[in-house]
Amino acid sequence: MAGAHRRTAPAPSSAVTAATGRDRSFDVLRAVALVRVVAYHTFEWPWLGYVFPSMGVMFALAGSLMARSLERPAAGVLRSRLRRLLIPVWLFGLVLGAAMVLHGWVPGPDVLLWVLPVGDPPGDAWGEQAWAVLWYLRAYLWFVLLSPLLLRAFRLAPLPVLAVSLVPVVVLETVSGVPDGLLGSAVSDASVFLFCWLLGFAHRDGVLDRLRGSGAMTVAVPLMAAGAWWAAGHPVDGSSDLDDIPLAQALWSAGFVLLLLRFRPRFDGLVRHPVADRAVTVFNARAVTVYLWHEVALMAAVPLIDLMWEVPVLERRLPLDSLWWQFGVAWVLIAVAVLSVGWVEDVAARRRPRLLP
Repeated sequence: MAGAHRRTAPAPSSAVTAATGRDRSFDVLRAVALVRVVAYHTFEWPWLGYVFPSMGVMFALAGSLMARSLERPAAGVLRSRLRRLLIPVWLFGLVLGAAMVLHGWVPGPDVLLWVLPVGDPPGDAWGEQAWAVLWYLRAYLWFVLLSPLLLRAFRLAPLPVLAVSLVPVVVLETVSGVPDGLLGSAVSDASVFLFCWLLGFAHRDGVLDRLRGSGAMTVAVPLMAAGAWWAAGHPVDGSSDLDDIPLAQALWSAGFVLLLLRFRPRFDGLVRHPVADRAVTVFNARAVTVYLWHEVALMAAVPLIDLMWEVPVLERRLPLDSLWWQFGVAWVLIAVAVLSVGWVEDVAARRRPRLLP
C-alpha cells in the first residue's frame, strides 16, 4: 500500500483522557483481559479463549503503547520498561523462592533467570502453578528488547512485515518443531504472539485506520477460521483449547485482535460510571501485581476453603464446593496482594507509593 509507512495518530475519542492522552478503552480491555485470565485459570473453560483471547489482546495493547513510548530515545524507554517489569518480578521471586526452598527446592545456577527472565525461571513442582505464569512476562521482555528493531522494520514495510510475522509460528508448528534448550519456549511463545505485537504498532501508526473495514474482515475472518480449523484437527487430550495448540492460538488471536483494533469498541458509558471507572484504574495501575499473584491466590484459596469446611455454619450456608466460591475467594486474596505489595509497581515506575492508585 503506497504511503503505508506514514504515521497518523488514531482518531480521538471521548474515551481518551485529555490530561494524559491515555486511551481509556485500552485500560478497559486490559482489565477485561485480566479478569478473563483469572476466570480461565479457575474454571478452565476452553471456549473462553475463543470469546476473548486475552493474551493476544494484552500483547497488542502493549505493542501499541511501546510504539508510542519509542517516540522518545530507545535507551531510556528500555530502562524504564525493564525497571517497571523486573522489580515486581524480583519481589515475587523472593517470596515464592523462599516458599519453594522451605518445601525442599534447591536452586541451581539457572536461578539467575529470576533476575533477568529471558528464559523460563526455575522452580519446583510444588510452586509450578504459581511460577508458570511467568511465560507471559518473559515473552513481553523479549518483545520490549526487540521493539526498537521491530518498529524500524515495521515502518519500512508495514503490511509485508505483518504478513511475514506469521511465518515463524507456521514453520515451528508444521515443519521444524520447537527447538530444545533454554530459549525454545521463548522462541515458541514469541512466534505465537508476534503478529499481535506488531498489530499494536499498526494501531499506533494509523495503519489500521487506513484499512477499510471490509478489508479487515477479509483478512481477519479467514485467519480465525483457519485457527478454529487447525484447533479442531489437532486437539490435545480431546480438547481444542487454544492455549494448548500454538498455531491455532496464533491464527485466532491474529484475526480477533485485528478486528478489535480496527473497529475499536468504545466504553464511554462504562468509564463514566464511577465504580467501574475506579475499578479499571486500579486494575491498570496494578496489572503486573494482579497477573503475578493471581495463581498464588487460587492456590491459597484451596486450603482456606478447606478450613471453612471445619466450621459447621459455613459448611451449611456457603457453596464451598463450587468453583465460583473459589473464584470469589481468590479475588479477595488478589485484593490483599494488591494492598500488600502493589505499591512496588509505584516504586518501579518512580511514583509515590500508594496502597491504591
